[in-house]
Amino acid sequence: MTAGPASGGERPDRSPLLRLSDRLNSLSEMALFLFMTAMIVLTTLQIAFRLLGNALIWSEEVICFALVAATMAGASIAFKRGTHIAVTSLVDRLPPGGQKVMACLIHLTAMAFFVVVAWYGIVLMRSEAFQTTPALGISMSWIYLIYPVTGAVTLIHLLAALTERARS
Repeated sequence: MTAGPASGGERPDRSPLLRLSDRLNSLSEMALFLFMTAMIVLTTLQIAFRLLGNALIWSEEVICFALVAATMAGASIAFKRGTHIAVTSLVDRLPPGGQKVMACLIHLTAMAFFVVVAWYGIVLMRSEAFQTTPALGISMSWIYLIYPVTGAVTLIHLLAALTERARS
């Protein structure tokens, strides 16, 4: 098995930041699997219980929150793998030096975006802490925790990729 960016394999020549990024990506992949599995199981149970006449009132709320968490975890994984949506027709026409500069600018722009995501996630956690979810009755802080956590993880992925690009 090779030690690629998505495999989480340890190689001694990898920087500590890149190894941290790899570990966080492995955790993100496991979380994504759990969120997707929970959505499938709960949706199936919700349908079955509705057919039996006893709707699971809380399941729709959990499915909605799991969808948001899965989306954010998936975005983080996509940034780690470099498989996010990108329009590269102009960048591909640049000479190699220009492509490297553009890649750095794109990483810096993405980092700025995820700083905003993480920051406003914290703001939401603080401002909405007194509110509870309708069906589960838990603090919305726990739901909004998704944003600063995935924002920080994505920032680590982007920073690791940027430092690796600078090293090469």
